Amino acid sequence: MRLSRAVPFLAATLLAATLGGPGPASAETAGEQHCARQDRVRVPGAAFQQAACLADLTTTGLAGTPYTDMADQAGLTARDTRTPSGVPGIQVDGYFPDSSRFNATHGWNHDAQFVIRLPDRWNGGLVVTGAPGTRKQYATDTAISDQVLAQGYAYAATDKGNSGADFYRGGRRPGDAIAEWNQRTTELTRAARKAVAQRYGHAPRRTYMTGISNGGYLTRWQLENHPELYDGGVDWEGALWTTHGPSLLTSLPTAVARMLGSARDEDLYAAGFARGSEFLWPYHERAYWGVTQKIYRAEFDPAYDPACPGTSAGTMTEEILAPCASDASYDYASRPASVHRAVARVALTGRIGRPLITLHGDLDTLLPKAADSDVYARMVDGSGRGRLHSYVSVVGGTHVDGLYDTYPDRLRPILPCYRSAFDKLVAWVERGVRPPADRTVARPADGDVVNSCAL
Repeated sequence: MRLSRAVPFLAATLLAATLGGPGPASAETAGEQHCARQDRVRVPGAAFQQAACLADLTTTGLAGTPYTDMADQAGLTARDTRTPSGVPGIQVDGYFPDSSRFNATHGWNHDAQFVIRLPDRWNGGLVVTGAPGTRKQYATDTAISDQVLAQGYAYAATDKGNSGADFYRGGRRPGDAIAEWNQRTTELTRAARKAVAQRYGHAPRRTYMTGISNGGYLTRWQLENHPELYDGGVDWEGALWTTHGPSLLTSLPTAVARMLGSARDEDLYAAGFARGSEFLWPYHERAYWGVTQKIYRAEFDPAYDPACPGTSAGTMTEEILAPCASDASYDYASRPASVHRAVARVALTGRIGRPLITLHGDLDTLLPKAADSDVYARMVDGSGRGRLHSYVSVVGGTHVDGLYDTYPDRLRPILPCYRSAFDKLVAWVERGVRPPADRTVARPADGDVVNSCAL
């Protein structure tokens, strides 16, 4: 999770056309010109949309324009990550009807924003994702969009219907904001499939769901609850929500307690934090533990401490990131049944209906794998769906790849392993080449770990 400012909605430069206008004829696919059928693309259910014919749909071409938000991507990838470029096509930005106003992107001040990208050279597939953490729809442009566009996939991403540190104010009942994440992802998937058909003349032959962190949670939930919409998914360290625990509400209180001097290192190990991750704890104390615990606890259990975070997590960065002292003694197991029912509304079961590959770093210090993906893998096995699941543990991986730049001798980025996993998923779904059920990817002694990872 990370907080960031939206980039201003400025006029695009060095692009083929302005919002809503047709672009020049150039690249062709199956006899069709650059951005063919742009005027036919109408996103079903959207309250507002704007289409642009662009010379390059990747971040190389979009950086500095209103068609992406580099600030909202910060920290997710390592500095020297190589990404493809030169993918012309159509970008559709817009939003679905929504009453909340957390997302200020484009000056719209409207939630349920989405982006759909339709490359000129299409391979017949669609990739859908939702924003990680409390970020917005452009957050995974470098991490996911660039690569899949270069492979020929259409791409769609949602802000999940609420964003920012005050996301917990969305909805009326505890759990409403996160329940909306699932609804918005389903909504976008259905709409994007139809938009794809309008552009290319037929619906996608394959649709894949994927995501990072909260986007990984969305991937798990969609494959459990709407397998009819997807052919498979890749879950990159998805958040785990279970009715009775574990979840971040059962591990992060111990981290907050340690921040405030009432817990020991051994207590963190018992909560699932990995031995060997201690060098990452100071950073997570400053940037993650306090704010994550308080805003997600406020989402499901606002009565626990109505004054903190209260109606807002804060306006200044220090205030937003500061923990609530009361969270040091938060005990999810002892909370009223109403709190558990709120979590049950969004809980995972492990009953996936399509192939899923899960990746998790063994040094994840926000969502420790011992309290997250290890548990989810057992849930999948326990539900009798183990044949549909492949679990990859990445040695040296942590929650955000950007930390590799600070600790290149101790960490490795997960992104290249994720890209390899996506290719493995496609081979599994389309050619029947099943990956190993479980495996650990060791950190190599040398080589380019930023851009290579062989699964």
